[in-house]
Amino acid sequence: MIAQAADQPFVRWDWIVDHVDDIWAATWEHIVLTAIAVGVGFVISLALSMLALRHRRAYGPITWVTGILYTIPSLALFAFLVPITGLTTLTAEIGLVSYTLLILIRNIVAGIDGVPASVRESAVGMGYTRRRLFLEIELPLALPVIVAGIRIAAVTTIGLVTITALIGKGGLGFLILRGLNLFYSPVGTTQIVVGTVMSVILAVAVDLSLVGAERAMTPWSRRRSR
Repeated sequence: MIAQAADQPFVRWDWIVDHVDDIWAATWEHIVLTAIAVGVGFVISLALSMLALRHRRAYGPITWVTGILYTIPSLALFAFLVPITGLTTLTAEIGLVSYTLLILIRNIVAGIDGVPASVRESAVGMGYTRRRLFLEIELPLALPVIVAGIRIAAVTTIGLVTITALIGKGGLGFLILRGLNLFYSPVGTTQIVVGTVMSVILAVAVDLSLVGAERAMTPWSRRRSR
């Protein structure tokens, strides 16, 4: 048995070629789960951040609650949610969204607080309303810090999505989980390698895409750095 195992290839390239459609389907599910989690998390975080910016006393309780959610182990959180919401996408997304909130809220608040007071005063002097000041001045100037938070949240979520395979919603995590069940066979190790490598590639691609999006949305920062 040991001699046969030693002669077996570590990665079955023929299996990869025969299962390209399955790998793409798992990758797409991974992207969708990540996009929903980060998108919903950003909307919630933006609303909570605006509340914290208007009522500073609310910032402490908001970050305290989201901090607790962030520290709950993912397996424990999913196990807690399954009896309530079942083995559904909703269960996966509740857990994934909860891990984005602390990161995004801190970065949004830090980005808005980093806008120079002189800029705010000038805008107010030009007749900007509070809403217009936030949307047209504060938010654009805070974009580099906010996008940095989105990058961290997105990459973290891509890693966490693999764990949702345990509740049937794992994207590339399915490949890793199936590979672990067949760990001592070439097919098993191949699935582990494919799931892991594709997750890393996806994380790098998303991170670079967000960097490109930030540069496109903040051309003034590029001119200032020259």
